[in-house]
Amino acid sequence: MPLILPPPRPAASFPVLARDAALPAALRGAVVAIGNFDGVHRGHKHVVAAARRRAAEAGRPVVAMTFEPHPRAYFQPDVPLFRLSSAAGKARLLAGLGIDALAVLPFDSTLAETSADAFEDDLLIDWLGASDVVVGRDFHYGARRAGSAETLRQAGAAKGFGVTQVAALDSGGTTISSSAIRDALVAGEVEAANAQLGHAWFVTSTVIHGEKRGRELGYPTANLKLDPACGLKHGIYAVKVGLDGRWLDGVASFGRRPTFDNGAPLLEVHVFDLAESLYDRDLDIVFAGFIRPEAKFETLDALIVQMDQDSRDARAILNRA
Repeated sequence: MPLILPPPRPAASFPVLARDAALPAALRGAVVAIGNFDGVHRGHKHVVAAARRRAAEAGRPVVAMTFEPHPRAYFQPDVPLFRLSSAAGKARLLAGLGIDALAVLPFDSTLAETSADAFEDDLLIDWLGASDVVVGRDFHYGARRAGSAETLRQAGAAKGFGVTQVAALDSGGTTISSSAIRDALVAGEVEAANAQLGHAWFVTSTVIHGEKRGRELGYPTANLKLDPACGLKHGIYAVKVGLDGRWLDGVASFGRRPTFDNGAPLLEVHVFDLAESLYDRDLDIVFAGFIRPEAKFETLDALIVQMDQDSRDARAILNRA
């Protein structure tokens, strides 16, 4: 499939609503799409698209409601969670779908203990004044997941808002889900993950100083630390690099550098045909394809020969995409 790049970062004026923030009058009565939206994959896009259609029919704005941190991080704080998108990345992707605002609820003890009735009354009705609510498959809300799409329909009928539950999407017979996409990335199956996402998986990070070994090998790299819970397969990838509104081609290594120090995982990105310094700059790294697993080389000459081949392979993947 063609490589679909992430949308631009939302403008500073894009409304991101905190729980205690007053709702702008123009957003009251919105159609509200609710979800964790980790990765904003095709299934999530389906939910937002349904909300936008309903809003267009009714002449209403669209608000996406999501939660930070991910509820699983609250209930299982000691279990690392490989998130597909950071909070900022999720907001960027949702804004790119044409919503009018993003409502971000802090997932803390207060929210975890909020009853289903209070969720409906305090958040959907009193805060947002929702005219319609759109949810995905297996939707639950309220303390101990007491609320479901069916209880929400009943509440809507009694309290004056409509409810739409969107059916699950599948890809090749497999239901599209954040868990399935994580599994694909753990296996290095970037193209399969991208097909389920509906856009290329990407990370955003700031370039840090490293050992500058790449420069000595003829392949200067931008070094970026990712979330320690990132489960991406260690290996070599073809990437697009977003820098100041430009998209550049490159090749990246994610892993522990077994030839040198076998240290903490690091993303090292070589941008083709770029001479400018990247230190302390924010980069978007878009993963287009997996080239090979990480490996240890006995000599630097052998490593350079392989890096030459990796670069050729990356260029070929990016040309196809």
